[in-house]
Amino acid sequence: MSERRATIVTVAEAAGVAPSTISRALKGDKRISPETRARIARVASELGYTPYASARALASGQSGLIGVVVGPITNPFYTQLLYEAVRQIGERGMRLLVIHAGPGPLENSMADALLQYQVDGCLISSVDLPSHVGAVCAANAVPVVMVNRVAQADTCAVVCDNEFGSVQLGELLLRRGRRRTALVRTSTPSSTARERDAGFTTFMQAAGHPPVLRLDGQSCYEGGFAAGQKIAALTTAERPDSVYAVSDIMAYGVLDALRLAGIAVGRDIAVVGFDGLPQSARPIYNLTTVEQPIGPMISRALDLLQARMRDRTLPDETISLRGRLIERGSSRSIP
Repeated sequence: MSERRATIVTVAEAAGVAPSTISRALKGDKRISPETRARIARVASELGYTPYASARALASGQSGLIGVVVGPITNPFYTQLLYEAVRQIGERGMRLLVIHAGPGPLENSMADALLQYQVDGCLISSVDLPSHVGAVCAANAVPVVMVNRVAQADTCAVVCDNEFGSVQLGELLLRRGRRRTALVRTSTPSSTARERDAGFTTFMQAAGHPPVLRLDGQSCYEGGFAAGQKIAALTTAERPDSVYAVSDIMAYGVLDALRLAGIAVGRDIAVVGFDGLPQSARPIYNLTTVEQPIGPMISRALDLLQARMRDRTLPDETISLRGRLIERGSSRSIP
C-alpha cells in the first residue's frame, strides 16, 4: 500500500513544531530563526511536502489560474493560439485552465468555472462575451480580455487589424490582374469575420471591382470545400478569377475542391486566406495569406489582464496589431 501524501501536520510532527510554524517558515517569515527555517525546509523536502495551490490561494487571495476560452480545436488557428497561451502563461508563473473549447454557449460552463476555480482572469478567443458571463465576471472582480475578438460588452481586447490585412489582399489580387473576385465569408457573428468581410468588400467596391460572388464557408474546412465545389461547378464565363476566404481553414477547403475539379489554382483561379497558419506553407496549399501576430497578441493580452488583476479601476482598451502579408504560389498573376 502506498504511503499517504505528506501534509503540513505530518511535517510539523517530524520537525517537532506546530503546524502554524511550518506555514510561517515556508513563507519565509522572519520571526522564525534562519536555523529553524532551514531545518523545516529540509524536513519538508525529505517528506515530499508541497503546499496545495488552493491553500496558497486562500492566503494570497489569488488562485494563479488564468481561464482560457478558445474556439473549435479542429481549426488549427485555435490550437496554435492555445499553445502560445500555455507557453506564455507558464513563463509568467501562472497556470492555465481551459474553461471552454469549441462551439456552443458559454453561459453555464464559464460561469461555473469562475465560481468553482476562482480564476484570477480570463482570455476569450472564440465568441463575443455573453452578458450573463460578463455580469458574473464583474461581480467576482475577474477581468476579461478578448483575443482576436472585439466584444460588444465593455471589456479589453487585443486583435489583428483585420480590415488592413483584407485591403492588402485586395491590393495584391488587383496587382495580379484579378478583377472577378469571390468572397468566402462566414455567417457567424464574430467581429473578426465582419471586419475581414467589410475591409475587403469596401476596398474592392471603391476600386470598381466588387465581389461577384459571396458564399458562406461556415468557418470550417467542410464549408470552404462546399464553397469551392460551387465555384468549380460554374461555367468558365461565370467563374471568378480569384477567391478570398476569410480564414485559412476555409481556404484549404476551397483549394482542395478546386483541384479535385481539375482547376489549376494560382493560374486559373487565385486563392488567398487569412490567419497565417503554418500549414499554409505546405506545398499542397502554398497559400497566400495574412499572418496574425499570435505571440505579440497573447503577450499584450496578458499585460492588460495582469494590470487589471492588480487594479480593476483601469479603463478598457482595444489594441490592434497588424499582420504580415505572405505571398505564395496560390495567387500568381493571370497568364
